[in-house]
Amino acid sequence: MTACVPARTDDPPEPRTGRTGGPGRLGRTLLDAARPRFNRPHSPPPPGKGRRFPVAGADVSASIAVFLIALPLSLGIALATGAPLQAGLVAAAVGGIVAGRLGGSPLQVSGPAAGLTLVTAELIQRYGWRTTCAITVLAGLSQLVLSALRVARTALVVSPAIVHGMVAGIGVTIALAQLHVVLGGTPQSSAVDNFLGLPGQLADPHMAGLFVSAVTVALLLLWPRLPGRVGRGLRTVPAALAAVAAATVLTVVAGIGVPRVDLPSWSSHALPGLPEGPVLGIALGVLTITLVTSVQSLLSAVAVDKLAAARKNVTVHVPRSNLDRELAGQGAANIVSGALGGLPVAGVAVRSVANVSAGAVSRHSTMLHGLWVVLAALVLVPVLDLIPLPALAALVMVIGIQMVSITHIRSVTRHREVVVYAVTVSGVVLVGILQGVALGIVVASGVAMHRLTRTRISKETKDGVEHIRVRGQLTFLAVPRLSRALHQVPQGAEVVVELDGSFMDHAAYETLQDWQMSHLARGGQVEMTGRAGVRIAEPGAGPHACCRPWTPWRNHHCGEHPAAGSPQRRKGHQLASGLSSFQRNTAPFVREELARLAREGQRPSQLFLTCADSRLVTSMITASGPGDLFTVRNVGNLVPLPGAENGDDSVAAAIEYAVEVLRVQSITVCGHSDCGAMQTLLRSDPGAPETPLRRWLRHGLPSLERMKSAHRTWARLSGGPTGDGTGRLPADAAEQLCLANVVQQLEHLKAYEAVARRLAEGTLELHGMYFHVGEAQAYLLADPTTGLAPAPGSAPSPGSAPASAADSKAGPDPGTVDADTVDADTVDQDATDVDADLVGAGADVGGAGAEAVGAGVGSGTRARGDGRGDGEGAVFEWVAPSAGARTGPSALAPSTASLSGPPSEPSSAPSADAVPHVSSHPTARPAARPAPREGAPA
Repeated sequence: MTACVPARTDDPPEPRTGRTGGPGRLGRTLLDAARPRFNRPHSPPPPGKGRRFPVAGADVSASIAVFLIALPLSLGIALATGAPLQAGLVAAAVGGIVAGRLGGSPLQVSGPAAGLTLVTAELIQRYGWRTTCAITVLAGLSQLVLSALRVARTALVVSPAIVHGMVAGIGVTIALAQLHVVLGGTPQSSAVDNFLGLPGQLADPHMAGLFVSAVTVALLLLWPRLPGRVGRGLRTVPAALAAVAAATVLTVVAGIGVPRVDLPSWSSHALPGLPEGPVLGIALGVLTITLVTSVQSLLSAVAVDKLAAARKNVTVHVPRSNLDRELAGQGAANIVSGALGGLPVAGVAVRSVANVSAGAVSRHSTMLHGLWVVLAALVLVPVLDLIPLPALAALVMVIGIQMVSITHIRSVTRHREVVVYAVTVSGVVLVGILQGVALGIVVASGVAMHRLTRTRISKETKDGVEHIRVRGQLTFLAVPRLSRALHQVPQGAEVVVELDGSFMDHAAYETLQDWQMSHLARGGQVEMTGRAGVRIAEPGAGPHACCRPWTPWRNHHCGEHPAAGSPQRRKGHQLASGLSSFQRNTAPFVREELARLAREGQRPSQLFLTCADSRLVTSMITASGPGDLFTVRNVGNLVPLPGAENGDDSVAAAIEYAVEVLRVQSITVCGHSDCGAMQTLLRSDPGAPETPLRRWLRHGLPSLERMKSAHRTWARLSGGPTGDGTGRLPADAAEQLCLANVVQQLEHLKAYEAVARRLAEGTLELHGMYFHVGEAQAYLLADPTTGLAPAPGSAPSPGSAPASAADSKAGPDPGTVDADTVDADTVDQDATDVDADLVGAGADVGGAGAEAVGAGVGSGTRARGDGRGDGEGAVFEWVAPSAGARTGPSALAPSTASLSGPPSEPSSAPSADAVPHVSSHPTARPAARPAPREGAPA
């Protein structure tokens, strides 16, 4: 649908220098073409430009927000695992600095994760803290090996139901363990023991600790729901920080006697030692840490990519995650964290979501958050020692409960994978993480095999039509039953085969194909549909397999093909067949969108004025849909000057309605190659009788005058799919007239009062476009403001340079020239002159105009051989397909320079920096039309 593209702008033009004082215009053009631009016109320079360490302000604020969340969570996770409390701070700092710098996900925040609590606690209890640190180092080395093998993508093969089940099982285990701490007791070694010991702990709770924990939990739950303006301001403080800070203040002021954080001196911090214990047990621990941290980090990176892509009004492009590099960054972080006595490191979803939501735009945010953790660990030790341990236990308990996501349960239920989820949760809680995940994989494989082999095939006759319904996947195992059902269909019968499945193997495909060909040959009819009755492509081939995506463009219709002289053909069979095809194949998909447009009314983003040529399919070349374009088509894509239509105000009415009522944001004039109107204009015979077509084409005479003008250079096509950036001049006089006509009609648009007013306000843009039909290539007018002069017969636009005297003598006012006054010999001679100019254009290009053509972009000046002066040429730049995304209507959006008014200071020669770079970035339709920026350029 409609796409909005961040407007590009040019950097301020560099000061002119002499031939020895710096690069010439050509050099500046090449440098400018390679310089990325993502800012709005006349906006401030990108953050940090010109600094040695460029850090955006959004990254600084986001890093503080993440730090305020990470500090209490790191202490709480360290407390839950039984590790030294400094270990949580070490892991948070290393995860931010090392993983943030070396990882492949710029916005993901790494650190001690709640999902690793169970694994780490078990390792500490079994092997001790120093050996656990060594296991963390070995796990990091394993991650580096996996990254070198480029197997990061294989982690995404694991079913989401297994991942969600693993996270939920870990959350249940954490919540049961921390509930004992909240009640003033000590957690046991397993979730089963914690559950069995819970009744005794509830019978004898520690009231002071329970009170502090209750206050913490209440604030955690209520803080995001604070009402009013004050509440909105308070909610900017993270709930975890607010809850822990309030509990700390409460215990200090009220003098409540509860255990508090006790950070020992860093001089006594425990570092890793040589692994001590059975080799198999240590290897199993390394494998568990490696798998859990890798899967959690990679899945979190994918989720962060989705969150970052969903953000609106972001002017800085954030690259997608490189999963192999992210795995290497996590491995390096685990090596450093284990070597410094820290907890295992993984990508953390909670902190990553906070980072994206806070507006972070680069990895600087993650790295700064790690720096703040280091400073806090060195400077805020007296403050951290005041935090009550029951508050941290309550914080971790709530996080554990939240890991059992209701949204995830609904998702797996909707996809019929609740059995996989339940088995994984139970396995993690009762047996262990690795064993629970293994059980989940086994069950998921069994479910997949069951779905693959369970196929229901039924047959019934309804209203004389045989219906064969296939429920499930069609594999070779179902071929015997499918073949039996198909061969029970009587010869010559009408059959509807309803396929409800997403997979069909080769054996089933051939069975359907052979039966369909045989049934059609015997006079039968076959229709393949999905569950909703939507027709799908038949597997058959041969004479009946005519349906292809391009079929409607060639006026082919599947099904019946009446003879040319049959009654059906005479009664409009082709039209009825096309309508029937639309109702059957297309209407079900667009009905919801059209119903919305019927309710809300049309809100197109642009007026698209193009030729009536049948080969020009506007929705196809702009990848647009219903409600996107307000389209006006006429012969030659002409825009008559105001008052020149002699009673036919259709074009003027459309322009007024689009600009004043629909408030479109841009107007595009689109010409095309091999235009019959332009060829007729070139071959016009003054002696021919007056016809409606001749009267209409007189509005194109100013374009013919523009093409013949000695004071304007040729319009040029720049770039192309061959990679040749130098472009080319028009192939012949007809193509030159097509290009000149686009430029001239843009000038005519500026003569309309409504258009001129919107241009002056800065709320409307004009774009020129040329579509080469034979090559299926689109070109956009790169810099219309430099290549246009005031339309003959119309007042010059405000601020534009006045036409020269020579220009004023170039010929009579085209707005008043009648077709009969044009001499046929003159037109033919002009066409011959045009061809001659084209032949000699190479010399001109190699001479005075070499700078413009050599760079492949931009406008230049070309000296005419007659010495009557030179002018500025229009350049139509080829629109290259964007990588990984379909070029849509955004190619016509403000990604190119627009006719949004005259330049502030006309110059004799355009600067290289005045040439924009064309790009396309499809985005979602905005909820509402954005208001124009205050002070936007006209």
